[in-house]
Amino acid sequence: MNFLYNLLIISASAILKVLALMNPKLSLFVNGRKETISLINESISEEDKVIWIHAASLGEYEQGLPVIEQLKIHHPTHKIVLTFFSPSGYEVKKNSKIADVICYLPMDTKRKVNSFLTATHPDIAIFIKYEIWPNYLNALKKADTPTFLISALFKENQIYFKWYGGFMRNALHNFSHFFVQNEKSKSLLNSVGYTNVTIAGDTRFDRVSEIVERDNELDFMKRFKKDQFCFVAGSTWTEDEKIIIDYINNNIHPIKFVIAPHTIKEHHIQEIIQSINKKVVRYTDLEHSSLEDCEVLIIDTIGLLTKIYSYADIAYVGGGFATGLHNTLEPAVFGIPVIIGPHYDGFAEAEELVQLGGVISIKNNIDFQELVDKYFDSEDYSSKIGRINTDYIKEKAGATKRIISELNAVLTLKN
Repeated sequence: MNFLYNLLIISASAILKVLALMNPKLSLFVNGRKETISLINESISEEDKVIWIHAASLGEYEQGLPVIEQLKIHHPTHKIVLTFFSPSGYEVKKNSKIADVICYLPMDTKRKVNSFLTATHPDIAIFIKYEIWPNYLNALKKADTPTFLISALFKENQIYFKWYGGFMRNALHNFSHFFVQNEKSKSLLNSVGYTNVTIAGDTRFDRVSEIVERDNELDFMKRFKKDQFCFVAGSTWTEDEKIIIDYINNNIHPIKFVIAPHTIKEHHIQEIIQSINKKVVRYTDLEHSSLEDCEVLIIDTIGLLTKIYSYADIAYVGGGFATGLHNTLEPAVFGIPVIIGPHYDGFAEAEELVQLGGVISIKNNIDFQELVDKYFDSEDYSSKIGRINTDYIKEKAGATKRIISELNAVLTLKN
């Protein structure tokens, strides 16, 4: 199996290089990795103490961020190397100051693994949630490098728990410790012989809790909302937008609407604007519009949504009618009701909040209209639903503290 795995990785690397000639995103994936070692060598010397943290993409980065921030506070003399597998994570965060080096993770071939680990020589390695790369894990184990999987989530249908999953299951042996999100994940690991497991929870709850404490003020949102009821739809897909725009076009209430689409390509933004019969302004055109008189604001940029949620009286999170639900915790932490589409299976926090009543799942535009009207008509009801969300997040917070305690102990021993 080891031979077949390495053959598969080498073959995949070769195929990706060919496909990258025709696909811009794959081009970023392939060409970005050519710079990894040079980026590391520019900032990391042989004498440096290094902490390596790996995230697959942007979502995993957000989970790991509270841990990264605490590691920087507790171990200021260590340098942080942050790697991404996906362009959707790296391209957004490559200029961040959160780490000393931010780069792509080279493919999991033995040659590239050895080259990467020689350049980084980490004191510890931290993988976030799902990332299991056998050659990296084997090499870290041989180098006696403590290696952790944090905010891990295991499910019965994963290969580690299948009769044919021995190779990947054995790769888990190389982790020093697992910090899992729930009891089910711990039980699954225990069932295949792993006892080095702690239920720490999900660090995303700490991340969103920090969002509330920061300065979320946005001058344009203050001017746009004024003292009116505000509806914010974040990370929407076409299926979500059809329902929302239908409501906007037929709405008679004094409501301000914000739509932050998942796709901000120009043709899609134009489609949204042209389908709305109310006065619309887009974020990138604020200087040329009378913002206060507009009823609908289209956010055609990235990086503002979490702050915009702080101005919402209710929020809608997209993806539940399309490819996958986006982050419901970011609006929920502000103590407001959250609406989603019908497909949320596999998103633990959404499943739990739907059951508690803080997040409401809709199936069609009739459900949506009735729900928004109900929240608009009753401030008390809306506040009651919002409190369910804040109480839930407060109860779930604390994973970072549990994880950092163990990591600090290991790093102290290493030094």
